[in-house]
Amino acid sequence: MGADLPATADLCDDHDDDVTVLDNDFRSLGGRDRMAGEAVTLKIFEDNSLVREAVAEDGSGKVLVIDAGGSRRRAVVGDQLAAKASTNGWSGILVYGAVRDAAILATTDLAVHALGTNPRKTEKRGVGDRDVAVTFCGATIRPGDWIYADLDGVMVADGPLG
Repeated sequence: MGADLPATADLCDDHDDDVTVLDNDFRSLGGRDRMAGEAVTLKIFEDNSLVREAVAEDGSGKVLVIDAGGSRRRAVVGDQLAAKASTNGWSGILVYGAVRDAAILATTDLAVHALGTNPRKTEKRGVGDRDVAVTFCGATIRPGDWIYADLDGVMVADGPLG
């Protein structure tokens, strides 16, 4: 699925006034480098209970955007959640925070872009918000916005770009 998605550089060339490029270097850690889809947002901090719930749903045509507060102290996505997201058709997961199980993520049929890795798992307190606007790296991402990401970067648009 990833190879047929538009490149972010091409989208910027054609739609520069319609996109916001996030101002941080996210690492591509999944088995696919590219993702594109409608944003489903989570705002959490060192608790991935809502991530587990979200990836269990049908994610066809969607990107899970996780604002983990930029924390790299605990990983909010690991191999099991990534595998579940892949099985359920998610285009990818964007994490403003850390992930773990990098060697296994690299073989999972899913794009995963994150700030970095940490082997420590999260607490499970059931705390966080879903389907709210999140702001990080110079961009506000709202539920229903479109996320595009590849090795050149991550960007957000109000809707799908052609």
